[in-house]
Amino acid sequence: MSFRTLEGQDLAGKTALVRVDFNVPMDGGKVSDDTRLKAALPTIEALSSAGAKTVLIAHFDRPKGKRVPEMSLRPVVEPLAALLGKPVAFADDAVGEPAAAMIASLNDGDVGMLENIRYYAGEEQNDPAFAEELAKLGDIYVNDAFSAAHRAHASTEGLARALPAYAGVNMQRELEALDAALGNPQRPVLGIVGGSKVSTKLDLLKNLVTKLDKLAIGGGMANTFLYAQGHEVGASYCEKDLADTAREIIKLAGQNNCKLFLPLDIVVAEQMAAGVPTRVRTLGAVDDHERILDAGPETVARLKRAMANSKTLIWNGPLGVFEIPPFDKGTVEAAQEAARLAQSGALTAVAGGGDTVSALNHAGVKDQFTFVSTAGGAFLEWMEGKELPGVEALKTN
Repeated sequence: MSFRTLEGQDLAGKTALVRVDFNVPMDGGKVSDDTRLKAALPTIEALSSAGAKTVLIAHFDRPKGKRVPEMSLRPVVEPLAALLGKPVAFADDAVGEPAAAMIASLNDGDVGMLENIRYYAGEEQNDPAFAEELAKLGDIYVNDAFSAAHRAHASTEGLARALPAYAGVNMQRELEALDAALGNPQRPVLGIVGGSKVSTKLDLLKNLVTKLDKLAIGGGMANTFLYAQGHEVGASYCEKDLADTAREIIKLAGQNNCKLFLPLDIVVAEQMAAGVPTRVRTLGAVDDHERILDAGPETVARLKRAMANSKTLIWNGPLGVFEIPPFDKGTVEAAQEAARLAQSGALTAVAGGGDTVSALNHAGVKDQFTFVSTAGGAFLEWMEGKELPGVEALKTN
């Protein structure tokens, strides 16, 4: 993957329009989680130290092309300034005179932020005229918001066509990690895909079995595959209408020499509640009133061996209902082993997706993986093999 970066660029005196993801959690009008603000700091600091004016473009929530005061980005200014240790100017509009005046007031190295870009319908419509209006405000464009890269919006794709465009530091790190996991990985490559529904991950599974050497399927979606193979699943969540699709994926994996790992044993309970009695069952030995809620010890042990015999791991989705102990055991054990191998240098371990990030945090290993993407939809579409408009616009060829 060849894309333009900020490395080696002469940035002094330039005005950089930087797309960031500041769609942060709020509580009572205050930022309650500054993770996304911190993610933007390396790019902002790189531009500032190089003598560029940094103008931040972001969206918040879904105002649908209208000015909604409750969706203003103004509450983000103070916490960002505190993290940067310097003032952040704010324009109460994204284009026009207020934006131009704010930028004109900046000195080289200063930072400013535009109001919610989604106040304009032209943003989500990727209106070329709106992109041109934005482009008038700067000299270069920097995309540091991988999480919005699957959207062909004016501030993610159109602006990249109107100005010299580069990947920000965070975007660059994400793209390089993803390329190392699936684009040009060290083999063998093992994938873990979990979660509840096969129906939401059909494109993902069909793409991965053509790219990976090994694929382990866990979570509720594994029940559908077990049912498709004729095993009883009791009262478990199961998309029985997708049994034929599951069999197609099993066949496709065989045709592409992708070894498929389905559960060998499972953990069942009569209720999905904390502290209830559990049993380990062999496949098919599930009573009508029992629910499969986690991977069994043999399944997890085999998965650990598969990790040890792999060079690259890409993980999306938990192995069980990790939010409710004791059904977190399989996910936690597997995650801790992946982290151990990654820390030893034996495994490149890349993970992403909302539930996956939560599961790795729960296991206490999020910071021990090689890379963890916090981009939900963009990460999934990339794993599905789809082109991301915001990334395509940064490519050099």
